[in-house]
Amino acid sequence: MNTYRKTAIIVGVLFIVATVASILGSVFLGSILDAPNYLISVSAHGNQMIIAVIFFLIAATSAFATSFMLYPVLRRHIESLAMGYVSLRLFENVFYIVGTIGLLIMLTVSQKYVAGAVDASYYQSLGTLLLALQNWSVLIGTLIFFGLGSMTLNYVLYQSKLIPRWLSVWGLIGAALVLLYGSLGIFGLGMGLTSPFAVLAIPIAVQEMVFAVWLIVKGFNKSAIAPDLQNN
Repeated sequence: MNTYRKTAIIVGVLFIVATVASILGSVFLGSILDAPNYLISVSAHGNQMIIAVIFFLIAATSAFATSFMLYPVLRRHIESLAMGYVSLRLFENVFYIVGTIGLLIMLTVSQKYVAGAVDASYYQSLGTLLLALQNWSVLIGTLIFFGLGSMTLNYVLYQSKLIPRWLSVWGLIGAALVLLYGSLGIFGLGMGLTSPFAVLAIPIAVQEMVFAVWLIVKGFNKSAIAPDLQNN
């Protein structure tokens, strides 16, 4: 099995792991943060919060690893954009991890609050700040930077023909839609699963899974990497 085939399989698996871990993290987090008195809710569901954080960290690590693994392949076609993709995924995951750490701090704050701290208003204010940090981290990291990264990746894939162009065009459209979703969120026009704009994130989510399966089953287009295969 040549290096490109191994890379394709690893990248495909990493995309699936990142998506599944992110979904499981969201499932365990559920509506804990949506409760009117979310500090009490967070404290009451401490174990769920910790499990959600673990899944989110797995998702962040796997997502960044995809760019690290793809860089040697992409740089042979458009090196500047290959590096740009790695950088954008790095920024995305910095925000992702910051938001995740914010959840852990919020858990500690909620426990202090429920324990009957003398100055409960202080913990309420701190909880509000941490909730805002988590919301903005998701918005900027997992929507804006994710969308920019997906657009960069699929543009290089389109130009290089490493995968069928219909699949990379699908990715470009999906990336544009998720950027629109993130932009609407910045202006307070609705976020979250209950938002009618959440459907804008579906095309890229499905495309990434199709892309992942394609890499695992088919690998990269041999004609796009033929010169390198001959040199191996």
